[in-house]
This record gives sequence, structure tokens and C-alpha cells, in this order.
Amino acid sequence: MSQALSGRHFLKLLDFTPAEIAGLVDLAQDLKQKKHEGIPHRYLEGKNIVLIFEKTSTRTRCSFEVAGHDLGMGVTYLDPSGSQIGNKESIKDTARVLGRMFDGIEYRGYGQEIVETLAEYSGVPVWNGLTNEFHPTQMIADLLTIRENFGSFPGLKLVFMGDAKNNVANSLMVACAKMGINFVACGPAECMPDAQLVETCRAIAAENGCEVQLTSDVEEACTDANIIYTDIWVSMGEPASLWEERIKLLSPYQVNAQVMSYAADDAIFMHCLPAFHDTETAVAKDIEERFGLTEMEVTDEVFESPRSRVFDEAENRMHSIKAIMLATLG
Repeated sequence: MSQALSGRHFLKLLDFTPAEIAGLVDLAQDLKQKKHEGIPHRYLEGKNIVLIFEKTSTRTRCSFEVAGHDLGMGVTYLDPSGSQIGNKESIKDTARVLGRMFDGIEYRGYGQEIVETLAEYSGVPVWNGLTNEFHPTQMIADLLTIRENFGSFPGLKLVFMGDAKNNVANSLMVACAKMGINFVACGPAECMPDAQLVETCRAIAAENGCEVQLTSDVEEACTDANIIYTDIWVSMGEPASLWEERIKLLSPYQVNAQVMSYAADDAIFMHCLPAFHDTETAVAKDIEERFGLTEMEVTDEVFESPRSRVFDEAENRMHSIKAIMLATLG
């Protein structure tokens, strides 16, 4: 796997075959086992990577930093105030400078065109830590989590509840289509994925024996589902003024005990985090004061239930990112 993807960028799953994606999941599983057994795996000793974060993140930053150190690499972190990218220096020039100093570049921020430009001009592998359009590193972690629970992918049914036009839903639709998982986007018509991406994914799904469906009917969507997945209703970078509108629009698509009752007996709940399932954050307390809500996209009952896999999923970010970096730098 390392040799097969060596020198490749990791920008979106549309760029990879099902076999390549499965290979990354295999590699992530192997590296997870080594981590848990305390087996050193400093396979990239002497290499250096830079992490560009225009949008901050707990899991993505920690995953890249720990994964980089475990592989023996030096890691440099640039937060929104730590570079001149897009301000005094163009993306193209930044890419050409960093490509001379580092062996790999991670970008987490805004438009997909930014990470694509970094990849075009850097001369080294570039990894998409999140853009407005896609979140591909999350997908390898999600697929690893799914396989740990079900053993394989073909024939499973995953339902994304809520704002199905965001980057996580887009990427899940691609991942499911590639791996033979039936994908259902369940939400209001205003929150459905881009029509062109849906058609692209439906064509890919047809090749892999699965389907892509869109619906606003919660019971229809979730009946016999194996995975119920959701995300926060207002994403990072979106204005806080959207909360009132999104709460009205998306409250019918909250993942609660009733929703989980429609699903298969062995169904699991997934969420890429952070989640607003209680009032123990500043944002959640503000929402409670303004709108009287103590739970949003998922209830605390579901989040803390035996069906929840959110913390396995969060840990798997580290192992999957490690696999992506090893495969492309090895």
C-alpha cells in the first residue's frame, strides 16, 4: 500500500479506487494494532510535515501531530495567525515555499480550490484535513469504525441525518458509493447534497452494487439502517446567526431513541464530533438560553448509549491519518 500510493495527494475520495480506500483501512487497522501493542513504527524517521490550520480543530490537529510523531517525523503547526497564506502571500507561492522545506503538507480550512492549488504547486504530498466541500481523512476513520463493527462493507445501510449538504455528508456519500454501502441522506429539501455530486455518486454506487437515496421521511430512511450518522447543525466558519433557522429546519431530524428504534438491532450511532448533546459547552449554554434547547442534533441518551461509537471513531482519526501519511510518504 505504501508503495502503491507513494507521492499521491489525499484531497478527496473521488480520486481513489475502492481497492485503494480498502487498502488504507487495512493499513490503519494494522497501525492501530501496533499502537495498542506498543510496537514502535517510526517508518518515516527524518521526514518533516507542516500542518496549516485556517480552521482550528481538536481531533484533526492531535491526530496529525501524534501520528506524525509516532511515525518519527518532525511536525510544524501553523494556526490562522502563524502564516501569511492568502494574506501577504498567495496560495501558489506558499505551496512552492513549503514544498522546499517539508515532505508533506496538511491543510484544514475553506474552499477545496485552496488545497487543490497547494497540491498543484507544492511538489510534495498534500492532505486535506477538511475543506468546505470534503472531509476525506474523516472517512477512512469512519470506514475503519464501520468495519470493526460489521466486518465488511457491502450491503450495509448508512443514514446521514440533518444537514446533508455539508462536507461530512458529501464525503460519506462518496465513501459509501465506493465501498458498496447503501447511503441515505435524510433531511429537509433545502439541506440535500449538490445534485451533480449525487449523480456522480449514484453512478459509482451502481458499479459497486449499492444505492444513493435522498428523503425527508425519517422512518423510511432509518428503517433497518446499520449506521445512523449525524453532524452539528451549524458548521465552523458559518455565521452564528444561522442557529435559529437551522434549529427550526433540522429539529425534526434529531437522532433520538425513536430514530434508533427504526434501525436494525445491531445498528450503531456515529458522529464526527464535536456534538451538542448536552449543555456543557459555552455554545450549548447560549443555545439553551436563547432557544430553550438542551440537546440538538443528537440526544444525550443516544450519544451515551451502548450503540454509540463516537469515541472509537475519534480515536480512529489518529490511526487513519497515520495510514494516509505513511501510504503517501512511504
